[in-house]
Amino acid sequence: MTAEIISVGTELLLGNIVNTNAQYLAQKCAGLGLSMYYQSVVGDNEERMTESFRQALSRSDILILTGGLGPTEDDMTKEVCAKVMGRTLYLDEHSKSRIEDYFVRTGRKQITENNWKQAMVPEGAIVLDNHNGTAPGLIIEQGEKCAILLPGPPNELIPLFTEQVEPYLRSRCPETIYSEMVKLCGVGESRAETMIKDLIDAQTNPTIATYAKTAECDIRVTARANNETEAEEIIRPVVEELYRRFGHNIFTIREDETLEQVVVNLLKRNCLTVTTAESCTGGLLASRLINVPGASFAVKSAFVTYCDEEKMRLLGVPKEFLDKYTAVSAEVAEAMAVGGAKAGGANACLSVTGIAGPDGGTKERPVGLVYIGCYLNGKTVVREYRLRGNREKIREQAVVQALDLLRRCLIEQEGE
Repeated sequence: MTAEIISVGTELLLGNIVNTNAQYLAQKCAGLGLSMYYQSVVGDNEERMTESFRQALSRSDILILTGGLGPTEDDMTKEVCAKVMGRTLYLDEHSKSRIEDYFVRTGRKQITENNWKQAMVPEGAIVLDNHNGTAPGLIIEQGEKCAILLPGPPNELIPLFTEQVEPYLRSRCPETIYSEMVKLCGVGESRAETMIKDLIDAQTNPTIATYAKTAECDIRVTARANNETEAEEIIRPVVEELYRRFGHNIFTIREDETLEQVVVNLLKRNCLTVTTAESCTGGLLASRLINVPGASFAVKSAFVTYCDEEKMRLLGVPKEFLDKYTAVSAEVAEAMAVGGAKAGGANACLSVTGIAGPDGGTKERPVGLVYIGCYLNGKTVVREYRLRGNREKIREQAVVQALDLLRRCLIEQEGE
């Protein structure tokens, strides 16, 4: 079956809002085994919306529409879709009651008349109760095809999809699609693809695809089967082969697990603590670690020492190191890691120092030159990296490389 996404909203066309809904829905549809060949964005214009909806219904089995279900005049997704599918609207008392309850629950005393517009639904539609907003979701079936209308705010759309739309779509797709995401660090997408080209060339079921991320590479293995257990059995030999080829470059096979979660879990498993000593990354590394729920059991403190004086004062970096080697050097990265662990009273410390640009680089010491140090229980490792991209990308890549260095050091210590 084919699915198509149409995101409604002039604010999306103008770039005022990033279209994260389309990314989320596309990933969900892929996981459900739905083929997707088209996505589009259309502004709040009845004529253009009508054209977009008609074209989508003519070529796709499932049309997912997001946005334009609110109370204002420019919210017309439901009205246009009903017209295209030949349905009239009626006042759904259940939805009206839920809107009233929502206003009471959120402490709003006055309900303006235009809010009842959200309780108008197309004849024969399946109404999806929205527990996080006022506009209900809708499913309109027409023969073998259907249109699914979802509110635009992600905090409303995502729960509606996971709780009600996903089970509905699974019921329409008798075949189970199951995927595992093998996540790598230390291997770029082109090299990873080269290393598994024979598997890709021979693929039928399961299928294998690589995806590049910032300093990471993901390999999705997807199988079609009668049920999830059968699909897992089809996938297992391929994942085992990927482990044989990539070894410790694989940091997880759980799609929802991040590199920082893996690192924090390793620290907690070994009853270890970490601190960070950052220069060019300016706290990004600490932020990634602290984003992990339960990180307080492993993350003790963080130092941002952007200038040389603070590297000396907070981390105890010798002035002669800075004078002789400069702040961007292996020697200073090592001193920062050792000093950070001591100052933070932690078992481990990650240090980052580099030239993020756009200025400050030379031929010998170009923009993107980064040194990362990892101190762990008395042993310090320093790595040099030559990263590419703008200032933001270099800093993001440095954070990933630092997390991966600590991960590898922790795994090595576990094996000793």
